[in-house]
Amino acid sequence: MARTTTERKAIRSLVWLLVIIVALIAANGASVLFNNGQWTPKLALDLEGGTQITLAPQIASGEQVTQEQLDQAVAIIRQRVDAGGVSEAEINTQGGQNIVVSIPGEPDAATLQRIQSSAKLEFRAVLIADAASNSTIGAEGDTVDPTVDPTAPPTAEPTASPAPSVSPTDASDLAWITPDLQSSFDSFDCASLDVVGANVAPVDVPLVTCEQDSTVKYILGPVEVAGERIADARSGLISSSTGVTSNEWGVFIEFDADGTQQFRTVTERLVSLVGVQNQFAIVLDGRVISAPRTISAITDGRPQISGNFTEESAKALADQLKFGALPIGFEVQSSETISATLGVSQLQSGIIAGIIGLILVGFYAFFQYRALGGVVVVSLSIAALITYLIITYLSNQQGFRLSLAGVAGLVISIGVVADSFIVYFERIRDELRDGRNVDGAVEAGWKRAFRTILISDVINLIAAVVLFVLAVGNVRGFAFTLGIVTVVDLVVVAMFTHPLMQLLARTSFFGGGHRWSGLDPQALGAVYRGRAQFRAPVGVASTKVATSSREAQRRQTIAERKAAEASGERKEQR
Repeated sequence: MARTTTERKAIRSLVWLLVIIVALIAANGASVLFNNGQWTPKLALDLEGGTQITLAPQIASGEQVTQEQLDQAVAIIRQRVDAGGVSEAEINTQGGQNIVVSIPGEPDAATLQRIQSSAKLEFRAVLIADAASNSTIGAEGDTVDPTVDPTAPPTAEPTASPAPSVSPTDASDLAWITPDLQSSFDSFDCASLDVVGANVAPVDVPLVTCEQDSTVKYILGPVEVAGERIADARSGLISSSTGVTSNEWGVFIEFDADGTQQFRTVTERLVSLVGVQNQFAIVLDGRVISAPRTISAITDGRPQISGNFTEESAKALADQLKFGALPIGFEVQSSETISATLGVSQLQSGIIAGIIGLILVGFYAFFQYRALGGVVVVSLSIAALITYLIITYLSNQQGFRLSLAGVAGLVISIGVVADSFIVYFERIRDELRDGRNVDGAVEAGWKRAFRTILISDVINLIAAVVLFVLAVGNVRGFAFTLGIVTVVDLVVVAMFTHPLMQLLARTSFFGGGHRWSGLDPQALGAVYRGRAQFRAPVGVASTKVATSSREAQRRQTIAERKAAEASGERKEQR
């Protein structure tokens, strides 16, 4: 027997849902095989424990840390940690002096770098260097002259005069180099860079410093562009002027209006200079992360930095620059492992609460809807499976961690999902009471129910998004899981529950209105026709008629009852 169009659409929806489930399983399997993932969600700090890092401020002698600086530092560190894919971290101040960062599990090196780096970014002109840089700075699409060897040292290194005879005219003027500064440069040991406090050096005087790997030593001019002028930063593969994407990673910076003008002025000067004075050092926390040669003037405030970046290092630097520099530098005072604040027993309690909730919903569904309760249970199971797979995937790929608040969001979401089924089944029953057959009631009930389900889920989703954006800490975990289940609810009810009902409506058990199916027209009082009009079904026993009539009268509105009473009074008067 050929399938109808409705049956084909229902089967197609079920197949697509199966494809989604298989794809989620495959994605998690790939994470387990190739990305050190696992088949269970990672747990948050309150359930698993983790690492607690105490950061102490680095300030000049005689200075004091203000509460405003600490609050700003906490906000920036939280943004960095979130950008690194670490979820459910706790970041607080301690004693009005230190910052305590608690991270679930064991943080990797990149996360630690994001946390403790102050990302105090400065752009300084190079005055003296003991080797040339192999990186470049230019506009997007700029290419390096292939005839120039970027790793070769300059032919003549600038030297300082014994005593400058004139005041410096700009930040590239060698008149900045006094005999004392030259002597400091000659005797400077890169191993002592952390001790001399280069990360808190004044911005209006030259700086003696080294590259991060201590292979190059510099004298840099005063700061010409501060990191605060950066409006945005991102990492990515560098493209040539012809649009061909290379395998080289870089950092793309966008300055604000003031920074754009400052950077334009500097690069227009540097591009005309030769040797190391053509270089523009990018200084992060007192260390030169890159000193690229200037191959073109940057007039739009959007330079690209190329060099010896990996994907991870480029992303880490972009995140640090994007979220801004900390107002003060910090160093790790201590790092220790901490135990879970709540523990596995609380997680078990949450899981047990969820199972009890599912069982109670199942009992009520079977009591209220007879065999339709099986549809509710299976739909809830499908929703739970998809939610579990999504959370596990996000845990493996995006660093999401499940906290007790997140578990609470999942438990509460059982009611959100069950509401959708109740609305749908009640609409089907209303159509049956109005005299439709089961096939027609399923389709008409779906059209009426889906709008209600959609509005309800959209409102829940908006509430979850607002809560996630405005809240911090564990509350965000609650909002996140609530939002996920709300979306899953729409998918399951549209791609599983409704198609399944379309197929069941064509079976003799459900379509024939068996008394245990939950769709028995007589048990539902199908004599009700609306507007206080009633019709007795043909060929049924008087007891069933009476039962149906009572059911119909019970479902009358107040207006319909008054109309019926008025009609009865008129008949008596006649």
